[in-house]
Amino acid sequence: MTTPALRRPALVAAALLATSALLGGCSSAGTSASAAGSSAADPSSAAGSGTRAVEGARGTTEVPAAPQRVVVLEPVQLDTAVALGVVPVGAAVVSATAGVPAYLGVGDRVEPVGTVSEPDLEAIAALAPDLVLGTEARHSELYDQLSQIAPTVFQGSQTDPWQDSVRLVGEALGEAEAATAALAEYTDRCEQVRTAHPTDGTTAQLVRPRDETTLSLYSPTSFAGSTIECVGLTIPEREWAQGIQTDISPEQVSQAAADLVLVTAADPADPAAVPAAITANAADFPRVVPVDTSWWISGVGPLGGQKVLDDLDRILSAGS
Repeated sequence: MTTPALRRPALVAAALLATSALLGGCSSAGTSASAAGSSAADPSSAAGSGTRAVEGARGTTEVPAAPQRVVVLEPVQLDTAVALGVVPVGAAVVSATAGVPAYLGVGDRVEPVGTVSEPDLEAIAALAPDLVLGTEARHSELYDQLSQIAPTVFQGSQTDPWQDSVRLVGEALGEAEAATAALAEYTDRCEQVRTAHPTDGTTAQLVRPRDETTLSLYSPTSFAGSTIECVGLTIPEREWAQGIQTDISPEQVSQAAADLVLVTAADPADPAAVPAAITANAADFPRVVPVDTSWWISGVGPLGGQKVLDDLDRILSAGS
């Protein structure tokens, strides 16, 4: 798919020139504090702060020692940055309609810059970032252009183990210790939920209705799947052709059968949140619970992980 950036080369070139002129007048654009998320550059705040070498999917990149104006292109990068107290000035979003996930509480401080599949280079350049985070698997063709805007660090893929992505974001932001601490809090919370509920031997499956013809099932290596299993639930074994998920048709819905089936929905309270294929086969699905897509699917990271664990704690308490 051709990105908006590639469809508007002249406009992007102009934006890059304008950004270069802006950045040429200061050692590094920034704000007075990492968590401010302001769109107004403060040339003095990062002056003399130096750089650090960060190893990403494209090799070693010199990044600001304390980046102030960060743009992120992946959900895990957005969630992690906010968790570490560095509110990005811009973020590519999963859905242009939904925008920045509300659970993060920073929607009014983060400018959307296209979608994760089609970032908008014009919008990114206009924010004069001092660091851009993206993904090789999704954004490789944009790397050279992004690097002209700001130092750019890519993780390998959106299917990388999410904890590894959290660590990379922490390293890029100069918050490696905080990232390690956030992951430790997640692990501790997993253990708390597991200890509180008798989950051994109980199967669970996460189902994401894509459209009328497709249901996605999530594997133990996915963000949500790994969180399901970290509390002691077991995702039924199967071949996971796509790694973190596999797709089935409504006619194959029995493949999603489990003791507990979690169905993602934009509005879990909507009576239509559960697909008809599941309700029509109630015998295969003894317990079905709708859950919020914005953190079960889009909320990859320490904050989304805590929200998923809160849901699992509530669901398991209600079922005991």
